[in-house]
Amino acid sequence: MSRSRSRRLGAGVVAATAATIAALTAVPLTVVAAPAPTHAAAARDAASWLAGEFADGALPGPFGGPDWGLTIDGLLALSATGVDAPIRQAATAQVAAHVRSYNSLDDWGIPGFTDGGSTAKLLYAASAVGADPTDFGGFDLRTETLSLVAGADAGHQRGRITSRTTADTGPDASNAFDQSFAVLGLARSGDVPQDTVDFLIRQQCAAGGFRLYPDTADGPSPSCDEQAGATLDVDSTAMAVQALLAAAADGATGATAAAAKGAAWLVDQQRADGSFGGSGPTTGANSNSTGLAGQALAAAGGHDAEAARAAGALAALQLTAANGGAAAADAGAVAYNTDSLTTAVASGITDTDRDQWRRGTAQAMLGLVQVPLGGIGLDPPPSSPGPTPTGTAAPTASPSATTSPTPTGSPTPTGTAVPTPSPSATTVPSTPSATASTTVAPGATPTTPGLGGLPTTGAAITSYVLIAFLLVGGGVLLVVIGRRRAA
Repeated sequence: MSRSRSRRLGAGVVAATAATIAALTAVPLTVVAAPAPTHAAAARDAASWLAGEFADGALPGPFGGPDWGLTIDGLLALSATGVDAPIRQAATAQVAAHVRSYNSLDDWGIPGFTDGGSTAKLLYAASAVGADPTDFGGFDLRTETLSLVAGADAGHQRGRITSRTTADTGPDASNAFDQSFAVLGLARSGDVPQDTVDFLIRQQCAAGGFRLYPDTADGPSPSCDEQAGATLDVDSTAMAVQALLAAAADGATGATAAAAKGAAWLVDQQRADGSFGGSGPTTGANSNSTGLAGQALAAAGGHDAEAARAAGALAALQLTAANGGAAAADAGAVAYNTDSLTTAVASGITDTDRDQWRRGTAQAMLGLVQVPLGGIGLDPPPSSPGPTPTGTAAPTASPSATTSPTPTGSPTPTGTAVPTPSPSATTVPSTPSATASTTVAPGATPTTPGLGGLPTTGAAITSYVLIAFLLVGGGVLLVVIGRRRAA
C-alpha cells in the first residue's frame, strides 16, 4: 500500500471514528444500576404474591370481574421481575382477547368511543411482553394509537394522544399519563413521532416537574409554564421521565435534557425516609408514587442512592412472615401506606381492602426491581428468580366505596381504587357485569402471544451498536498506523 493511499485510508477512518464518537455522545448511555440483593428479593416476593392474585389470567377489580388496566399493571410488574411465566403468558392472552373491553365502551353498549390512553397503554404492554403490537388480539395497536394523535391542525395540541369521543361520552380528558404511554408504546414498537415527544415536553414546567392535566377551565393551555398555578405531580413526572428516556434512545430531540431535568425535580421531592407522595388527595407518602419515582430515578442514571432509598421505603411497607401478624399468609404484598400496613398486621387484609393491596404491590415492585419501563422485555431481571412461596389467592374483592363503576367518557388519571395516578391511565369499565366477559370484538381473532424474544423494536441496543462501531473503527485505525510505521 502506498503512503498516500495509507494516508487517505487513515484520514477516512479518523473521520468515521470522529463521527461515531459524535453520534455516541448524542445518545444517552443510561446504565441502570442493579438493585440491592435484599430489594431484588423483596420484588420477587411481591411478584409471587401478586401472581397468586390472578384468576384465569386476570386480576379482579374491586367489584368483581377482571380489571384490564390492573391486569396490565400486574403483567408488566411480573415481566420486570421475571416471575411466573405461565401466569404472564395467560395474562397476555387474556388482555389480547379483551382489547375492546379495555379501550372502548362497546361492552357497555356505547359504540364509537376509543380511549387514547388505554390504546397507548395496550400498545406499550404488547411491545414490552414480546407480543406483536400490530396484531394483538387481531388489532393493530400501533396504527390505532397513531390515528389518535392530534395532527398539525390541532395547533399547540399537535402531538397529543386523544380519545375518540361521542355525544354520549363527553369531551376528551387525556392527560400526561396517557401521553407518556403513547411515547413509550410508539418508541417500543417503531419510530416515535417527534410531535408526540414535543407535546409531552410542553407539559414540563421550568422547575422540572410535569403537570398531570393539560386542560384548564378555559381550555387546554399551550404549555405548563403558561398555566397559572399549574400543579406539578410526582407520578406524572416519573412516567414522563421514563417515556422521554425511551424517546431519547429512539433519537428524539430534546428528550434527554427534559428527562434529566425531571429526574432532578423528583430528587427534590423525596422525603427523609426515601418515600414520595403524589398531588391532591395523594400527597401523603404512598407506595404507588414511591414505586414510580424510584423506578424513574434508577432509569435516569446518576441517582442510584435516591433510587435505593425509595426501594428501602417500599420494603418497609412489605408484609413478611415475620412482621405480618394477622396478615402473615399474605407475605410479599406491599401496603399503600403505613396506615394500611398497620391495619393489615392487626386484622389481616380484608376483601374490601385487597384491591388496594394489589395496586400498591404492582407499582411498588417497579421501584424495588428498578427495571425501567423502557427496558421491560429488553433488559433481563436483575437476577434469576428463585423459588419463593406464592401468596394465597384471595376471593374476589367486594365493592369498595372509593371506586365507581359508572361508564364515563371523562377518563381520570387512574383506574385504581387508591386515589393516585398510576399506569392505569384511564378509567374504562372492565366489563358490563360482575362476571368476566369472554367475548371479543367483531372480526377480531384472539391470539396467544408468546413471551420469548425481543419486542418489535430494538431501540435499547442502539448505544451498544454505536460502541461496536467505535471499537471497530479504532481497531482499523490502529492497524493502519501500525502498517505505516512498519513501512
